[in-house]
Amino acid sequence: MKNLINRIRGVERDVIEKPGDAGDAPFYKAQGDEIEIFQAAYSKRLPVMLKGPTGCGKTRFLEHVAHTLGQPLVTVSCHEDLTSSDLVGRFLLEGEETVWQDGPLTRSVKEGAICYLDEIVEARTDTTVVIHPLTDHRRQLPLDKKSQIIDAHEDFMLVISYNPGYQTVLKDLKPSTKQRFVGIHFDYPAEDVEREIVAKESGGLDAGRVEKLVAAGRKARALKDHGLEEATSTRALAYAGELMQAGLSPRVACRAAMIAPITDDPELIQALEEIFDAHFPESEAA
Repeated sequence: MKNLINRIRGVERDVIEKPGDAGDAPFYKAQGDEIEIFQAAYSKRLPVMLKGPTGCGKTRFLEHVAHTLGQPLVTVSCHEDLTSSDLVGRFLLEGEETVWQDGPLTRSVKEGAICYLDEIVEARTDTTVVIHPLTDHRRQLPLDKKSQIIDAHEDFMLVISYNPGYQTVLKDLKPSTKQRFVGIHFDYPAEDVEREIVAKESGGLDAGRVEKLVAAGRKARALKDHGLEEATSTRALAYAGELMQAGLSPRVACRAAMIAPITDDPELIQALEEIFDAHFPESEAA
């Protein structure tokens, strides 16, 4: 009840928080041996790289395994303006004094959290350089501005993710960086697994609609090679299911969750609408 009240009030939480305090582990349906690989890597504190398309479950996977291991998880969403100082920390003025404030990576290193750099390739190049000493035998974080080197807590683990489909020769991780990590590849789940995920995430959408929704979404993914920049993700399918549970018709829910966010091209919109309309006939549109 206390956690519910805090969420309603918008109470802030510390960046380092034990997952055991947050209730049950986030739902995740394994697709292969990814959980076993991660647990083995964690037992040796090896850095891990999660590779796969947007919305296929990388972040949910990490939330699940971190909770299962009983380890706090610190997530940093990387972007083009993210600098090493944003991760490591900086000096700030406080009154008439200058004080040092640790960044999320430094906090994680000191306190033994799993630090997750989501879509790391989006960050500036100086960001990837600063993590190198954490990904080999040294397990150290240099704080150049303080002329210090921090030895990582024995429970600290570094995890990064990126979408290989988005990378170009101008924006990609260097091979010298990639080979520092244990790689786990993710893709959209098998159809039966995806149905189970959508049913769970949508809050109990009936089996008939789940089957049609997943079938339509998988067919829509074929347009990825015909002009569509982003494939229909499992997350988008779950969103559509939630909208149906909220009272929207299947066609309206599909347009809102799986067409409008990913394209403005009239021809692609029409092609996607034809796919979803074929799976949800007019009788279900009202």
